[in-house]
Amino acid sequence: MIIYNVTINVQEDIHDEWLKWMKEEHIPDMLDTKKFSKALMTKVMVQEPMGGITYSVQYTTESREMLERYYNEDAEDLRSRSKAFEGKFVAFRTELEVITEQ
Repeated sequence: MIIYNVTINVQEDIHDEWLKWMKEEHIPDMLDTKKFSKALMTKVMVQEPMGGITYSVQYTTESREMLERYYNEDAEDLRSRSKAFEGKFVAFRTELEVITEQ
């Protein structure tokens, strides 16, 4: 199992609109690709020196191959849908391999 983790720091002036978009549009769109079985959105409980509010969204997928399919078939389109918030957030992505879940 692979977790595709996206950590996002969003400016406070667009926070409420962005959070609504994430919950009502972006995360459902990610799940609609059928490449991910679930998504977990968490708020990072550390204040960043640069300001803003930080979240982590973890999308679970069955394999590295399925994640590659997402990159090749869906990523560009889904990322382009955040244009309304361009310049108002920073994001970085990491891939995590699940070793054990207890």
